Amino acid sequence: MARRTSLVSLNQISDINMTPLMDLTFILLITFIITFPLIEQGVAINLPKGKAADMQDAVSRSISLNFDKQLYLDELPVSKEELVAALLDVVAENPDTTIYVRADRTLPYGEVVDVMRMLHEANITRMALVTEGE
Repeated sequence: MARRTSLVSLNQISDINMTPLMDLTFILLITFIITFPLIEQGVAINLPKGKAADMQDAVSRSISLNFDKQLYLDELPVSKEELVAALLDVVAENPDTTIYVRADRTLPYGEVVDVMRMLHEANITRMALVTEGE
């Protein structure tokens, strides 16, 4: 006995299913919204509020001092000795480099002065204290 099957022609679906593409788009959008503030400031510091001009120098480095008194040079943790050596290297490469000092607003004044002293010992002539806009 032969099996009887109906030979029905299969319809081809020529439309692209947009649902997975929309899901992927929204996931990427949410990921970028969450990670963008972290990329902008690598070291979380509660900056003091103040009124100042925008930073416009092309050649610059930043020194950050967080609440736990940890030093960072361009988002890389360093000790005080490593910072002084790195600053001497920066001056040797380009004496016109501007150093931005970012320090937590709750730190004692003496901690920021120590960083400024290190800049002075390395003969840094261009430096700025970074504040949060009002």
